[in-house]
Amino acid sequence: MNHREHQSELPFVKVQQADFDLTAEITQLRQGHKNIGAVVSFVGTVRDINEGDDVSILELEHYPNMTEKALEKIRLEAHQRWSLEASLIIHRIGKLHPTDQIVLVAVASQHRESAFHAAHFIMDFLKTNAPFWKKETLPNGEVRWVDSRVSDAEAKQRWDI
Repeated sequence: MNHREHQSELPFVKVQQADFDLTAEITQLRQGHKNIGAVVSFVGTVRDINEGDDVSILELEHYPNMTEKALEKIRLEAHQRWSLEASLIIHRIGKLHPTDQIVLVAVASQHRESAFHAAHFIMDFLKTNAPFWKKETLPNGEVRWVDSRVSDAEAKQRWDI
């Protein structure tokens, strides 16, 4: 099996309940790419506070297949804008607790600038275009849906052409 065949079998977008191992995912992303000079990764974690309130559980819901297609569209857009060798998006769903990993964006390119820009772009678009529904459970048992932030929409605008 040559390098290209192996790479085409790998999922580049994963939506899953299970946690992920950053080192293992980056190793797999780089496999067979001798021309990679930079790998930029972002790991998002669940915070214990939002809008001034303590949060004990963050639960993410999604529509299977629709979510993966939206994430893949974002990932491919990054490949159109920058010269990238590989990229990966992992987003967790289900019930998560403060300090749990929630998202991984990893981008590999020949040079660091493309990797940094593409990773930043992917995260900005994930925050606004990915079809996830989030609800928080507060320590007192109150449950509330999380609205998108104006700051996320503003961050996304930097990439508009």
